[in-house]
Amino acid sequence: KCRKGPLDIVFVIDSSRSVRPFEFETMRRFMMDIISNLDVGPNATRVGVIQYSSQVQNIFSLKTFFTRAEMEKAINSIVPLAQGTMTGLAIQYAMNVAFTTQEGARPLHKKIPRIAIIVTDGRPQDRVTEVATQARNAGIEIYAVGIQRADMNSLRAMASPPLEEHVFLVESFELIQQFGKQFQDKLCGVDVCAEQEHGCQHSCISTAGSFYCECNPGYRLNVDGKTCSPVDACADGRHGCQHQCVSAHGSYSCRCRAGYYLNQDKRSCAMINYCSFGNHSCQHECVSIPNGHYCRCRSGFTLQPDGRSCKATDLCNGVDHGCEFKCVSTEGSYHCVCPEGQQLQADGKACGKCGAGHVDLVMVIDGSKSVRPQNFELVKQFVNRIVDLLEVSPHGTRVGLVQYSSRVRTEFPLNKYHSADEIKKAVMEVEYMEKGTMTGLALKHMVEHSFSELEGARPPSHNVPRIGLVFTDGRSQDDISEWARRAKESGIVMFAVGVGKAVEEELRAIASEPVEEHFSYSADFTTMTHLVENFKLNICPEEGKGETEIRSPCECEALVQFQTNTVAVLQSLTEKHILWAHSLAQMTARLEDLEKQIAKKK
Repeated sequence: KCRKGPLDIVFVIDSSRSVRPFEFETMRRFMMDIISNLDVGPNATRVGVIQYSSQVQNIFSLKTFFTRAEMEKAINSIVPLAQGTMTGLAIQYAMNVAFTTQEGARPLHKKIPRIAIIVTDGRPQDRVTEVATQARNAGIEIYAVGIQRADMNSLRAMASPPLEEHVFLVESFELIQQFGKQFQDKLCGVDVCAEQEHGCQHSCISTAGSFYCECNPGYRLNVDGKTCSPVDACADGRHGCQHQCVSAHGSYSCRCRAGYYLNQDKRSCAMINYCSFGNHSCQHECVSIPNGHYCRCRSGFTLQPDGRSCKATDLCNGVDHGCEFKCVSTEGSYHCVCPEGQQLQADGKACGKCGAGHVDLVMVIDGSKSVRPQNFELVKQFVNRIVDLLEVSPHGTRVGLVQYSSRVRTEFPLNKYHSADEIKKAVMEVEYMEKGTMTGLALKHMVEHSFSELEGARPPSHNVPRIGLVFTDGRSQDDISEWARRAKESGIVMFAVGVGKAVEEELRAIASEPVEEHFSYSADFTTMTHLVENFKLNICPEEGKGETEIRSPCECEALVQFQTNTVAVLQSLTEKHILWAHSLAQMTARLEDLEKQIAKKK
């Protein structure tokens, strides 16, 4: 019994200009007749075709087609090259390219014959002996078929031994089709798998005088060379599955644990977001977990028994807030407040006054050309002396700095620095702007930006005083009245400091009421040190020097003193009233004595 395969066959066809068109058609027929009697397929015989003349062209490789119909269609589409006859070049291409595993040839250890069928009609124009020897040594069995004018010596130099079985000379193209039927017998061998008991569990593959066993996909051949075992593709640990690897038929797939789904990479897993289904009914937040979800409330709220709704908690009653005066609950939080006239200290709990409390202070300094560089350095020193008066911290006093000339520039906002040292360092690094004096534009910038919560001002509900200090040395080049008014209407306590040619009318327009306590003036930059003390006295009256004592009439100590003074005055008036009544009684008695004496004389 004859079986054609399995083989790896590559036809090497001469399409030089000496092969006339009708002759090339007989070569097509020759190839198709041989293919028609082969058992072609991925596990049977594989076929490739290349044509050559002065160059080599790959028509299809061993891995391209596995059906006769596809191969015949490709062969019928060949367009002859019609140039020279570089047979050696074609053999080299077959060895280096066509018979590689990349192009579909089976590995050598499988012992599947590699057969090259060279069909030519003339003498090669290059050397073939050496390259043919290399091809044969590489395991390629070469059949040399010469037609009509072919050179016999060249055919013998190319073919594999024994030459009588591998060299053929056909007298004309008309006889090649008949020769093809005889040539098929050369490719025919005994089908060992069909003729004897092979013992292969899955598949038996016949080779020249022998056979070997193959396993179906997903199985591997055991050491006995006949039986097959399933391949555990997960066992080598290279599967890359995040959760579970499932082996099946030599391959594998990844699987995720319950509550997770497989991502597009088919390896990693992501937790199913049950909250995204839109049916959780949570009032605040939905938290997805494997196999379900639960509801969670925002800070300051507690989850109700229904597991969905939330209720605010009064943190002032539920925690040890430590507020000295009063605790105010807000949504999910709380803060301490102090009575009017007192300020919250840096710990956010205790209450104090002035230096012991905190303010939001923005200083707006004139950087116009008239100030001059050396005086601008004195201005920066003036600013830092004011900073020395304050208890700077995130919860205490915050300081911001704005410089202006023809334009306005925020040097640093209220929330930039959290210590006096940081602020003083930043002040000394401020660069002098020069140019004009747009004080109105600077006031507008201060109101709209510097005292915004975005730049660090505390919300009005926190009752943190907002203080603006404007320092200028000359007349403004724009109107200041509107933005000075808006600043004070927005609750900013405005201080105006003038030096040199500063205009008193403008300073008074900027300053808050009472104006005399909110504006200061110095004749020149070198004598403005006293302005710092004035500023300190006005924002911290209880820290003033001498016997000055400013006390609120509502303070407890003042009430006691007032009560004592009032009682003393009342007591004095009472004593005077008693003396007056005693004197009146004496005068009345004397009048009665006089009336009696007059009556006796009558």
